Amino acid sequence: AVVSTQSTGWREDLKRILRKSAESETHSCFLFTDTQIKEENFLEDVNNLLNAGEVPNIFPLDEKQEIQDAMRKIDKTRDKSKQTDGTPLGLFNLFIDRVRDQLHIVLAMSPIGNAFRTRLRKFPSLVNCCTIDW
Repeated sequence: AVVSTQSTGWREDLKRILRKSAESETHSCFLFTDTQIKEENFLEDVNNLLNAGEVPNIFPLDEKQEIQDAMRKIDKTRDKSKQTDGTPLGLFNLFIDRVRDQLHIVLAMSPIGNAFRTRLRKFPSLVNCCTIDW
C-alpha cells in the first residue's frame, strides 16, 4: 500500500496499514524513508508504533468497534487456551499484538547531518526498538 506523505492522509493511511496487517493472516512491511518525513509528527507516530504497537487515539470509537468485531471473529478461531476474555480491552489488545507480530517496519534514513541525530534524541524508539544496519 502507498502511504500519503501529506498530513491529512498520513493518519488515514496508517490506520489502513494497521488494520490490514492485524485483520489478515499475512505479514506486511512498512517502508518509511527520511525523504517522506514532511512533518515531525510522522516520526512521533512511528516512534509510538515501534514502542507500543499502536498510535494513541488514532482510531475513533466507531472504528475501534469495527476492529473489536474483526478481532472477535479471529479470536473465536484460535485455540481455547489462547482466546481473550472477549472484553473490548482484551480484543483491542489482541489487535495490538497482531500488529506487533505481523507488521514489520523498515526505516531508511541517512546518518549524514544533524537531522538524523536530532531525530534519534527526540524519538528514542528509533534506536531502542530497532535493529540498526549501518
